[in-house]
Amino acid sequence: MTLELIIFTAAILFGIFIYWRESRNNGLYRFFNKLINSKALQMKATDKTGFVYQQSFLLRLVFVGFLFLIGILIIRFLVPIDVATISIFASMIVGTLIGTYLANFIFKSSEVIEEQTESLEDMVHDTIEKGKDFIEDLKHDEPEVIENIKEDTPKVEEKSARERLKDKGLL
Repeated sequence: MTLELIIFTAAILFGIFIYWRESRNNGLYRFFNKLINSKALQMKATDKTGFVYQQSFLLRLVFVGFLFLIGILIIRFLVPIDVATISIFASMIVGTLIGTYLANFIFKSSEVIEEQTESLEDMVHDTIEKGKDFIEDLKHDEPEVIENIKEDTPKVEEKSARERLKDKGLL
């Protein structure tokens, strides 16, 4: 069980590595595309599609499964010990697929963060400027407003405490 967990974790890292590598350069996929397809069906020069990069789940599963199947066959012929079991094979495929989707999530989120960085900077700068203006308005307007209120309120003639008690009938 421990060996499977180690292989699963390594497969996730391998999936991230494959996805990152194909996002930079898809030369191997282009080679097989030129080898297999006719001139009319070959991919364009601007197409960034790879074996796992920008592929659907089913094609990723097929390509990754085929990659590990070839790898296990080579290991079986080179090393006579029966190391590659079905559970390890499944762990490698699932881990690699999870790693590719994890790398895809990381790349997409970093692109979104880069796009939003400029607008966030502008929003923060505008908010700071509005805050400074508000604080300056509070500093300058507060004493004038209080003085204006004191000057504008007329003095009302109030009854004395004795007269109020007489009105209530207590005196």
